[in-house]
Amino acid sequence: MIYPWSSNDELYDALLNRAADYDGRAFVGVTSTQIFCRLSCPARKPKRENCLFFETVGACMEAGFRPCKRCRPLESAAQADPLIARLLKALEALPGYRWSEADLVKMGLDLSTVRRRFKRQFGVTFLEMARLRRVQDGVETLARGGRVIDAQLDAGFDSASGFRTAFARLLGDPLSQFSNQSLLKADWIKTPLGPMIAVSDKRSLHLLEFFDRKALPNELKKLRKAVRGDLGFGRFDPIEQIQGELKAYFEGELCSFQTPLTFWGSPFTKSVWQELQRIPMGQTRSYSQMAALIGRPSAVRALARANGANQLAIIVPCHRVIGAGGDLTGYGGGLWRKQKLIDLEHRTMAAFDASLPTSHAT
Repeated sequence: MIYPWSSNDELYDALLNRAADYDGRAFVGVTSTQIFCRLSCPARKPKRENCLFFETVGACMEAGFRPCKRCRPLESAAQADPLIARLLKALEALPGYRWSEADLVKMGLDLSTVRRRFKRQFGVTFLEMARLRRVQDGVETLARGGRVIDAQLDAGFDSASGFRTAFARLLGDPLSQFSNQSLLKADWIKTPLGPMIAVSDKRSLHLLEFFDRKALPNELKKLRKAVRGDLGFGRFDPIEQIQGELKAYFEGELCSFQTPLTFWGSPFTKSVWQELQRIPMGQTRSYSQMAALIGRPSAVRALARANGANQLAIIVPCHRVIGAGGDLTGYGGGLWRKQKLIDLEHRTMAAFDASLPTSHAT
């Protein structure tokens, strides 16, 4: 989201003018449709507040956007490179297929060549692109209330068995490995931004993440290792509490969370998470501001890593940290969610301020 050669306003002007000279250099993600386009796309132009700009196709897909079917932002690279064209055609033909390196070898392709060409053209490898497509298909189908074709998401978690199956696949363990007498229990919570996974013991919440977060499998494995205990299905009181609080939050009726939490991290990481919780709703901070607030002004990179390692999405509001220039920066749940969370909180605080009685001088 950093453009040394242009500003977001310049990019929006280019979008309005269908400037073809930006093709391959910048893309626009439209938050109201979750589609990304070339700036020269002939489709009806979105409102400025619904636009996020990216430098690569990979960044668009990682933020949860799907390629436009009118301007076909992947097509120029495919036309210039027969190898890319071949693999994109195969991806379109089998959108739900779990591609592996073995599949590429069977096609007679050199793995390093495929990896290098896709990374250069799109900012992601072919296998990463295929995974992102599966996740996007699953989330999109879930949002429509239908069956999810991604093997990680089963039937929109309308049943406990569907969730258990998807969760077991996520961890790579058979269902028999999950104990009903476990120290930790996991369940899903439906939200307007997609399903979230909550993990707690009897006293506190240990994890809250969007189910399609790329780092979720590793986070869950680290959590199991940290507590040295089994993980089961179901919910303790903290999950019930956070479900109610999230409902109120998304309805604009809650400004702070009270669910008890357990942090797993180094003292420095915990200090970052605690400072994140001090950012008032409706406000944002830059990474440099956060580093100064914890008394480590030179530790901006370390702070960014701690911010990204947060396992309690929304409650520990890492989405309130943005770039120094005001641009959105990386967010594990996708930049489109980060924008929606910030917008929601602005609306909530605006409504709260409007409800306060007006004071009059006497």
